[in-house]
Amino acid sequence: QLVESGGGSVQAGGSLRLSCAASGYTYNRNCMAWFRQAPGKEREGVAAIYIGGGGTIYYADSVKGRFTISRDDAKNTMYLQMRSLKPEDTGVYTCAATSQFGGNWYDPSRFKYWGQGTQVTVS
Repeated sequence: QLVESGGGSVQAGGSLRLSCAASGYTYNRNCMAWFRQAPGKEREGVAAIYIGGGGTIYYADSVKGRFTISRDDAKNTMYLQMRSLKPEDTGVYTCAATSQFGGNWYDPSRFKYWGQGTQVTVS
């Protein structure tokens, strides 16, 4: 129901755009988000976007000003535009969706629907 694409290898300072294509049911959940997991580290929230509440957006402090999350409702697709990439951005990026209200946007346990992940490597 969630399929990511757009990962790859890039040099530090470069850019990538990730896409998350969703089924209509999954796309219309309350909140969609991007998570990432680096080797040996816990999964962390990168950015989230809500349908309600004016489309509130959240970013992890580590990516603010460099990453942009967005949605294209006509394509049932969510994006993550990543700029000024750093080696510490390396990891498997996964999109997720939830119908759950409340809680912290960066809490993976809130999300029911997950993609398979796409690798991003910054050297």
